[in-house]
Amino acid sequence: MRLSVARLRHFATALLVLSPFVQARQKTLFTSSVTYCAPPEAILISQFDVKYFADNSSVFFNISAASVENDVNVTANLLLNVYGITFNFSINLCDVLSSVLCPLPQYQLNGSETLQLPASLDVSKRIPGIAYQVPDLEAFAQLKLNEVSTGDLKACVQSTLSNGWSTHQAGVEWASGGVAILALLSAAFYSVIPESLAPFRFLDLIYLYQAIATSAFLDVNYSSLYRAFTLNFSWAMGLFPMSSTSSIQNSIDNMRHKTGGHLADASGGSAVSLVNRRLSPYNQAFVIPQQLIDKASALPSMDFVKGLSLPSLAGNSSTSALAARDVATVTTTSDNVLQAGIPIYVNSIGIATGNAFMTIFFVVLIMIAVAGAVLALGYGMTHLLSRSRWDRRVSLFEFKNHYPAFARAWGLRLAFLAFGPVVIFTFYQWTLSDSWLSVLLSVIMFLFLLAYVLWPSFLTLRLARRSSTFALYSQADHLQAHGPLYAQYRQPRYFFFAPLIVGAFLKALFVSFSKASGTVQVIALIIIEFAVFMAIVVLKPFRRRGGDFLAGYLAITRLVCTGLLVSFIEHLNVKPIPRTAIGAVIAVIWAVAVVVMFFNILVNLGLQRLWRRRRVSDETSRGESPILEKGDSNEKVRRSWPQLPEGDYSREVPGGYSQGDASDSTLNGSSPPRRHSLRVSTIPSDYSPEGSRSSSPIQRTPASRFEPLPPHREDL
Repeated sequence: MRLSVARLRHFATALLVLSPFVQARQKTLFTSSVTYCAPPEAILISQFDVKYFADNSSVFFNISAASVENDVNVTANLLLNVYGITFNFSINLCDVLSSVLCPLPQYQLNGSETLQLPASLDVSKRIPGIAYQVPDLEAFAQLKLNEVSTGDLKACVQSTLSNGWSTHQAGVEWASGGVAILALLSAAFYSVIPESLAPFRFLDLIYLYQAIATSAFLDVNYSSLYRAFTLNFSWAMGLFPMSSTSSIQNSIDNMRHKTGGHLADASGGSAVSLVNRRLSPYNQAFVIPQQLIDKASALPSMDFVKGLSLPSLAGNSSTSALAARDVATVTTTSDNVLQAGIPIYVNSIGIATGNAFMTIFFVVLIMIAVAGAVLALGYGMTHLLSRSRWDRRVSLFEFKNHYPAFARAWGLRLAFLAFGPVVIFTFYQWTLSDSWLSVLLSVIMFLFLLAYVLWPSFLTLRLARRSSTFALYSQADHLQAHGPLYAQYRQPRYFFFAPLIVGAFLKALFVSFSKASGTVQVIALIIIEFAVFMAIVVLKPFRRRGGDFLAGYLAITRLVCTGLLVSFIEHLNVKPIPRTAIGAVIAVIWAVAVVVMFFNILVNLGLQRLWRRRRVSDETSRGESPILEKGDSNEKVRRSWPQLPEGDYSREVPGGYSQGDASDSTLNGSSPPRRHSLRVSTIPSDYSPEGSRSSSPIQRTPASRFEPLPPHREDL
């Protein structure tokens, strides 16, 4: 009882300590990015910041605008849309800011104010409570300025809203990357053994990350929550988040523009996910008149705090705590329009649509350079150790002899990692008709990668056909070099790698070339994932039941998540709140799969063997036998041992064993059965790779750790 009370006291103390941090987060909604919603005529707005406080039902706004007409009196109409739930209210600018905006002065005005909303509006009840808690809020605010006398629209801007929460977190990116590094180290350590599962689990983990990211490449109306979640795994596709000042992206932009590229550079900000969507508020076709921009640029600037300043629109800065943001011009005919799928995805992390392939191209080159340097360093260390006192170790000598095959195996694994991203973005680059140099480099990399994957596949299939499937697992050099293809599968199912490669290729085809139809993409991916799942269930290709179970679980996870993407198909008109809920469910399913893979990697890291060894050591230190039955003692077990007959057992036989006479008799004088022979275990004499009787037995004992144990024949 005392312990329980102490725990409760500590728990209460923790709550009291953490409560200020919990209460410090207010329920707020604020603008996150701005675009025009109508062609400006007399007013040019360069900044539009709004923040709503739910606790006291007040609104803070910070507007930077320029009026180029005389004697313009306007009213402001503010519209809020949260998950399709809308309400609006109007404000007469003559009643705020001491009537300084009535009429609008002819200069660049920077003004901010906090207004208490009337209780009659009942804003707190109109906005659902989830709007303050759901990450990646789907909401926007729209401000219209209408002339009081005529009602003509003078300006219209709108902005996405945010509550400060998001499923795209840097911590998740680092955590997923840390798990991948742990899996890589485990794979590198155990990869000297071709049948080790650690390298295959590393590939499975990266495939899972890539599947999560690829699921956001389709032409469907994703919820903002789900798209932001998938951005946590963009690095697995070679798409690392970039800033607007990234030297790599600037270099790619310059290269594209000098080689015939016409696509726009990256579009930043949270509004990119709503650009050019049929249900988006950013679908207006207009441009800002150049004469309006020239007039506004010539106006002096007035700030409530700093006063009048030089006439420079570009040099104005906001005095608000909110960061100033330029109002972007989004049109359906200009080159800054973003389509759903890959364009929105890559622009959300600061990469232009035309730069996507080149980004992956450079990442793959860096990966190849790093892998080559590590393998070269490993070979150099092995060579130096072989010339030192370590040269007497047989394992080191064998590792040096098998090092070329070991390096080729890792080259094949890296090719598998790059296969999905390179193929998808190569095909997509071909659909853009952009820079000719980008297209040329994409063709070269695609052919190189395809050859690196298909040639070992061809050699494996040819060896199995000309010799036997038994040869795939008995020829050490081939198994060490090409084992990443088939070593984890049972001998009769060695070919299972081929359907997986074909499936990945087909998914890349539909993602890239069917970019205009999200319905076709979703249906095609469902069919492919279902085919892969059924192949695993029917063929059971893995050597262990656990491998079949894990592969089946990952396959059904991909199938279910892909099937739920149907709710994002645009013409189904699923409401915003159900779409967000479904996106959250998909994200949770993916997250559970990542956690499962993390624990699987820990298992293949050998931690369970360390725990068992520690348990046995503890039992031995206490004088207990680890195989004793409950209630038994060591003395009781020793008394239960049968007593051997008296005799002379000093004569030794080859192998270190002793027996009473020179005959092949046991200690009690009877002849031993064949299964009790002390000879080296061999494959039965009636076994051969072709299924016929064999005249010479084959030793079952491997010559070294690099020559794995040949498998027994398994029933089909």
